[in-house]
Amino acid sequence: MRLTCTVNGTEQQVDDVWEGESLLYVLRERMGLPGSKNACEQGECGSCTVYLDGVPVCSCLVPAGQAEGCEVGTVEGMATEDSLHPVQQAFLDAGAVQCGFCTPGLLVATDDLLARSLADGGGPPGDEEIREALAGNLCRCTGYEKILDAVKLAASRMAESAR
Repeated sequence: MRLTCTVNGTEQQVDDVWEGESLLYVLRERMGLPGSKNACEQGECGSCTVYLDGVPVCSCLVPAGQAEGCEVGTVEGMATEDSLHPVQQAFLDAGAVQCGFCTPGLLVATDDLLARSLADGGGPPGDEEIREALAGNLCRCTGYEKILDAVKLAASRMAESAR
């Protein structure tokens, strides 16, 4: 099967996609986008989270064929050529990145949370809202405090720049 979809704003076409291949496999192995990580292959850890038509999904659970004609956004698409996305920069500045395995999924989940939270002049999310939004992302290296700090830092910076 041929898969045609738009990934990070660029139309991509992959031939000979087996109907059992996951979107994660196609992104990493066929399109050369290794940012999303393959950890649990069961949708439990969140390390493979990408946007599919604007909705965060665990790409390990999405059959590649379901992305036909869709918009896919990966962690690689968050940064511009010149700078990191504010969420990416906040994770670096807050020291929330350790081994980096969970980081791509956390970045996408945080971006989604802040896009919803700060939309139309809304305020930064509170601790409970942050914890709920990131509940599907598992990290083995941290106690999550630096991650929470990073989300708050990104929210603060993004709210300030929206003013």
